[in-house]
Amino acid sequence: MTPTHSSDDRRDSTVRFEYDPATIRFGSGCVAELETELEILGLERALLVCGSTVGSAPDVIDPVTEGLGDRLAHIFDETTPKKRLQTALEGRDRLEDHDADVLVSLGGGSSLDVAKAISVLAATDLGPAAAGRELAETGTLPIPDDGLIPIVAIPTTLAGADLSMAGGLTASPDSGPVDEEISGGLSAPGLMPAAAVYDPELVATTPDSILAGSAMNGFDKGIEAIYAADATPVTDATARHGLEKLEDGLRAFGDGDRDIDTFETILEGIVLVQYGISRSSGSVLSIVHAFGHGLTHTYDVQQGAAHAVVVPYVLEYLFEQEGVDTREGMLANALGVDNAADHGAAVVEAVTEIRDGLDLPSKLRDVDGPGPDEFTAVAEYVLADRLMANVPPGLDPSVEDIEGILEEAW
Repeated sequence: MTPTHSSDDRRDSTVRFEYDPATIRFGSGCVAELETELEILGLERALLVCGSTVGSAPDVIDPVTEGLGDRLAHIFDETTPKKRLQTALEGRDRLEDHDADVLVSLGGGSSLDVAKAISVLAATDLGPAAAGRELAETGTLPIPDDGLIPIVAIPTTLAGADLSMAGGLTASPDSGPVDEEISGGLSAPGLMPAAAVYDPELVATTPDSILAGSAMNGFDKGIEAIYAADATPVTDATARHGLEKLEDGLRAFGDGDRDIDTFETILEGIVLVQYGISRSSGSVLSIVHAFGHGLTHTYDVQQGAAHAVVVPYVLEYLFEQEGVDTREGMLANALGVDNAADHGAAVVEAVTEIRDGLDLPSKLRDVDGPGPDEFTAVAEYVLADRLMANVPPGLDPSVEDIEGILEEAW
């Protein structure tokens, strides 16, 4: 593919890029090297953090426990997609009971987020009541500068949340220790995993429906990394090549290919599109992810499904705005449609084709989310999301604009 050199390939700004990512292990069967990786890191006893489904699936859990060998101290298989504070408090107890010095998260982003919360709780003296009060009052937990338990991430989905220093956390009255349903987050350089282990053989064990939704989330990270206000030449390079890999791999997956080469191609793309997007200076996630937060905040919409529904409509909106630097030429190049006369329209069509090939929902009315009478509240939440600070330069969306996108997506 011959790169294009359109005017949106470079922005007139200075850049400071500071990034301290996890050590990356990649390749089929690489979980067999987990004990070696822990030895390199000087870590002795691992608490394996996962959900009950992963914990009871021999084709997933066995290669990991075998790879950890004598360094496996205990399996804590109680995480859920809700990422509950109470679960993290219980995980801290298991960490202390088994004298573990490293957390190994296995599964989707929720297990990694719980592992991050366990790490923070283990480095503080917060009891359940104090932790609940902190989350309710501040939306986060106090994160010390040192004493955090290191984390090794082993993803089995494709959301691309592994090379990140951030994580989500929720609490509810039925699981304690709060009086009402609340959500918050954690973010600090010390929460970047010490290592991330990407094994296509493990990813291949995950059901197609889960992979498809998570892949759309990861795919959108690459799209947003290109046009976000905090884009850098480094993230341009990794996101563009990552999108090329994902375009190939996800189309093949949508066509029914399930060989290891397909999973390896997709996983390569996922590693690349998330490289450099989570930094102490900010994130390059942007408006699509803000929509994802708004649609999943109080509704039972899976994150990947929310992304699948809104991304074509968000892109159409962005490309229609006069004076907004959306860099559609670079996106078109990454997705192999740079020969099209209208780069924006071609990008929307390519993204829609990939979404539809994954058999994901295309309308809000088809998911368990908000109805039209709730769009104003959702729009206000989206507009207030911290990631809206990263919208493309020149964009100044209103509540009415966000409502209009939701109405188009309905």
